[in-house]
Amino acid sequence: MSRTATRTHCPYCSLQCGMVLHAGDRPAELQPDETFPVNRGGLCSKGWTAAELLDHPERLLAPLVRAVPGDRSSRLVPTTWEDAYDRIAAAVRTTQAVHGPDAVGVFGGGGLTNEKAYALGKFARVALGTSAIDYNGRFCMSSAATAANRAFGIDRGLPFPLEDVAAADVLLVVGSNAAATMPPAMQWVDAGRERGALHVVVDPRRTATAKGASLHLQPVPGTDLALALGLLHVVVKDRLVDEEYVAARTSGFEAVRASVASFWPDRVERITGVAVADLRRVAHALAEAPAAMVLTARGAEQHAAGTDTATAFIHLALALGLPGRPGSGYGTLTGQGNGQGGREHGQKADQLPGYRRLDDPTARAHVAGVWGVDPDSLPGPGRSAYEMLDRLGRDDGVRGLLVMASNIAVSAPRGTHVVERLKALDFLAVSDLFLSETAALADVVLPTAQWAEEEGTMTNLEGRVIHRRKAIDPPAGVRDDLATMHELATRLGQGDKFPTDPRTVFDELRQASAGGTADYAGITYERLDAEDGVFWPCPSEDHPGTPRLFAERFATPDGRARCVPVTWQERVEPTGGAYPYVLTTGRLMEQYQSGAQTRRVRQLSLAQPEPRAELHPDLARRHGVGDDDHVRLTTRRGSAVFRVRLTDEIRPDTVFVPFHWGGGGPGAGHANALTDDRLDPLSRMPAFKACAVAVARADEPVPPPPATTLVAPTSALASIRTSATSARRPDRGTAVPSTPRFLQTIAPFTGKGLDQPVPFSPALVYEVPDGAVAQTVYFRGGNSSDELACVVLLRDGEPMRYFPVGAKADTHVPLRVVENLEAGTVVELQVSAPDGASGVLVVDLGLVEV
Repeated sequence: MSRTATRTHCPYCSLQCGMVLHAGDRPAELQPDETFPVNRGGLCSKGWTAAELLDHPERLLAPLVRAVPGDRSSRLVPTTWEDAYDRIAAAVRTTQAVHGPDAVGVFGGGGLTNEKAYALGKFARVALGTSAIDYNGRFCMSSAATAANRAFGIDRGLPFPLEDVAAADVLLVVGSNAAATMPPAMQWVDAGRERGALHVVVDPRRTATAKGASLHLQPVPGTDLALALGLLHVVVKDRLVDEEYVAARTSGFEAVRASVASFWPDRVERITGVAVADLRRVAHALAEAPAAMVLTARGAEQHAAGTDTATAFIHLALALGLPGRPGSGYGTLTGQGNGQGGREHGQKADQLPGYRRLDDPTARAHVAGVWGVDPDSLPGPGRSAYEMLDRLGRDDGVRGLLVMASNIAVSAPRGTHVVERLKALDFLAVSDLFLSETAALADVVLPTAQWAEEEGTMTNLEGRVIHRRKAIDPPAGVRDDLATMHELATRLGQGDKFPTDPRTVFDELRQASAGGTADYAGITYERLDAEDGVFWPCPSEDHPGTPRLFAERFATPDGRARCVPVTWQERVEPTGGAYPYVLTTGRLMEQYQSGAQTRRVRQLSLAQPEPRAELHPDLARRHGVGDDDHVRLTTRRGSAVFRVRLTDEIRPDTVFVPFHWGGGGPGAGHANALTDDRLDPLSRMPAFKACAVAVARADEPVPPPPATTLVAPTSALASIRTSATSARRPDRGTAVPSTPRFLQTIAPFTGKGLDQPVPFSPALVYEVPDGAVAQTVYFRGGNSSDELACVVLLRDGEPMRYFPVGAKADTHVPLRVVENLEAGTVVELQVSAPDGASGVLVVDLGLVEV
């Protein structure tokens, strides 16, 4: 088959980097798009490997249901689409008949296209008639969005193109490690630095971004609000306020001016740990620069006071007259791929398309007119994301839940509790690409099309709406989420209101958003193709779009920015006693969000195969912990075990863990089993970024990652394909159920001689259970040492296979010769290497148990 080149966009972060996908026959190949203005040919490691997921052997290819309906301890087995849809629709009808409309809920995701996010909000309110809908963006952008709406009357992460960052003479970045989380964006940061700009990074860790800055401020996690108030205090006291701008373009600033009087630099230093001299230097640099910019991100916003923190930095920018000035302003760095568009068109509990309020009668009437329903039939605002999850399965909460594009079991705070609530549901249906930790708990799992297999639009961190073009058909039998919503709505009597064509859905979205804050009325697919995206608001087709906001007025009734005093209070969860340190969480370059996709990409998993807790050597020494040892971190919500990475790049009172893992044993490597579920009173954002933690040496090893985190055996996927075909054609027989098993570890070794294999990890022993037969499927290994190592597969103590792994190399061996391992057989992996040779081995043996 001939291959065609399609310009499209990366499936990961909010940059939505341009890429060209060469497809036709599979597998597809990609290259960066050098003409797209955001990344200009740059891609990170995640973008470069994105196409690998399209034909991943662990990908879901058929709907799955429980072998025993209603019993989630029974196996997930393939079925037909019709059966899967019928089960979901029946569960919806039964649940709502017994418990009412709001007993069925919907949980969406910031990775959905604008079309799917819009349709999902409509599906909840029209097809289900429920107020119970929210999405994982509540855990990402809600505090910054609430602050921006309160101050500016509009929430667009960056109110200017990313290229403007290069024009800032002083750049203050608070709580972002953009060099790791969105590397292609750093070209604009680098351009500013090359021409002499002063860059200041605020982060409790000396990250890659902080290392490139002129000045790094390293506050105690959770004290960014006090830092912002201290900076504004200096600006006021040293007469650096742009009084003309404040008088002409703000309201309420005098109350803010008075509110910061008590945040003198010495006090702020005691709270934050940031030196008085550095505080003054930053305040004066921002005030005296011809162009200055303040950018915040999740490090500042994911707190119980996240809205007030973002508000305080907005006040700082307003006091200096930055918003609307060329090369200047305030912005927030959106995280998820469609984190911007996903929060504009109805996925949120209180929202209608166009960023309209659900409790606004005029907004309800407009949207209801587009949808062809009675405004009074639309439910009112529902609970926020965590508040919905906290009540799952309870009498006053959701009893049946539909999840799209979200891995709640890993990403929600107080994760162990949330998993318990998911298990308490009467019914759970999940649409996903892979059997994620959340999908593994479901009654029905629906496979869905991936980014390159469907058409749609996304809105990046700049407010640039872009066209994500379809480049390749999904695998046979896989449907997209628009088709799923149509089929479910049809079974609920509303199918005519849910088209499946993305362009048709987008045209309806344009009508529904017309006149709203996020107005897409003038945006068409043709314009997106011709203009490399269009910035909203764009109210008509002859409107040029709005790359830069606030040049003349803000989106408030009087055109002025609204200033509301905020003040510092101690962290919601203070340290001390049994919990003396501060835990903070974040991302790694090679992983993304809950890791459901990136943990399945071989190159990324080899680079970051497990979550590691970062500890300062001084902290580690107090607890007798060394590099590569294990620690148990315990908070008031739970505990988790991590391997240690010692680094002097973190504060001595702070522990950092990445949040891309969950499962693998009780709390093993699951950061969000620890995080604080207390909420910001305005945005309802959980306090992910700071909580009190205890550290203790853990002599037990980290349990191996769950089977769903690494590549599944090809034969297991073939079994699913065969089973799905059998479900469609019963005359061809019934597939034999099988269970994948994995022996996996990352462990140090010391050789005793190539002819002397020795055990090196207790995780590499497996006994075939009674009543089962197992077969080995593949072996993967990586060797960090300078010497050849050989992994030996033993059966009941006798060598069975040898897998040589070269020095600083890796290997992948498909095991195509089938050898049955009967019940009671003990399989073990050992290592042999030259005497004295040492290093670390990554080992992954896949088996299938039938």
